[in-house]
Amino acid sequence: MGITQHTSGTDNVRSLANLAVITGNLGKEGAGLNPLRGQNNVQGASDMGCNPTFFPGYQRCDDEAACKKFSEIWDTPITDKPGLLATEMGDAIMDGKLAGLWIMGENPILSDPNSAHAKKAFEQLDCLVVQDIFLTETAEIADVVLPAASFAEKNGTFVNTERKVQRVRRAVPPPGDARDDLSIINMVSKRMLGSQGGYTGPVDPLYHTVAPLATDVFAEITTCWPAMAGMSYERLDQGALTWPCPAEDHPGTPILHTRGIVRGKGLLSSLSWSGPDEVPDDEYPLVLTTGRVLYQYHTGTMTRRSPVLEESAPSAYVEMNPEDADELGLVDAEEVEASSRRGAIRLPVKITDRVRKGLVFIPFHYKEAAANLLTNDALDPQCKIAEAKVCAIKVGKIDPEKAEIRLD
Repeated sequence: MGITQHTSGTDNVRSLANLAVITGNLGKEGAGLNPLRGQNNVQGASDMGCNPTFFPGYQRCDDEAACKKFSEIWDTPITDKPGLLATEMGDAIMDGKLAGLWIMGENPILSDPNSAHAKKAFEQLDCLVVQDIFLTETAEIADVVLPAASFAEKNGTFVNTERKVQRVRRAVPPPGDARDDLSIINMVSKRMLGSQGGYTGPVDPLYHTVAPLATDVFAEITTCWPAMAGMSYERLDQGALTWPCPAEDHPGTPILHTRGIVRGKGLLSSLSWSGPDEVPDDEYPLVLTTGRVLYQYHTGTMTRRSPVLEESAPSAYVEMNPEDADELGLVDAEEVEASSRRGAIRLPVKITDRVRKGLVFIPFHYKEAAANLLTNDALDPQCKIAEAKVCAIKVGKIDPEKAEIRLD
């Protein structure tokens, strides 16, 4: 996914698509272009319309027929105007256009580029609701925290990057007052809308109250999106199915375009190269890129609570080429300050040949040295993804007179 996290991210993907078409790497085993999603079920979230421009099944929300269809299915009026993307919400809050936010399963105060701006924006909200399995950095400043269930504590499906729909089965009940996302949404809907809101089906045997079941939601999905019309929990209990699966006797479609592209021949995109929003200069002479380490995951919401994983990768560091370290008079494991136009953090330097001269790497899992205090929130003008993978920084010895800057 890192290839998209540039101001030229859309064109980067189009370039890869051009290469796949030119080399004939479509419609056959071992070919195609697949994003390595950031976590489980990102594909499923995309399929189900967790995007302000689409309904489930990639049916555009500005399409009159799609709007009419989902208005009838959901029995409620639906606007044909796209909503805000997550990367646009911070500025919308600061401009007074967004007063409330309900965040589910995300920790943007640590994960958003230029995270100090994100935190400042969220602190100005009239109401911030966070729904998560642990008290994250974002949940700590929320007005309302809704305790959610983890994947092992709820029923449903996951869709992986190859469009394979797989059953998820509850292994243990959620602890304490935690509930699965579906039940939480249903309860809030009832509180907000009274008799007109919420689900009116049978009692959930776990919560001993009227609550929607994952089976009911999946049945609705199959009526909304022809690509899943042939799926059911009964079939998925026998094994995963890959969409499109348009009929009950259809085996699924592991490989797309085996008989050609139904819309015609593949189109090549004409592209022009464009550099990053921010490049090194005399004040900030190094390029920073960020990423993961093997033993930690995203903002550490789960992995940093695992003693075994935390022991294996307990803290942040900045990887630097030996030539750069020599020029700056730095030695391995020395505590340094890394700073950009947006913020500064302190962390040890790791001198290594793994990074080339002029480039440094910092993992983004650690709130004590939050890499995203440094990163750039400039957006790709087309898909509005922030340029998290490139920004200009400087690294140097710590000034003992200067106070440390921390996200928390």
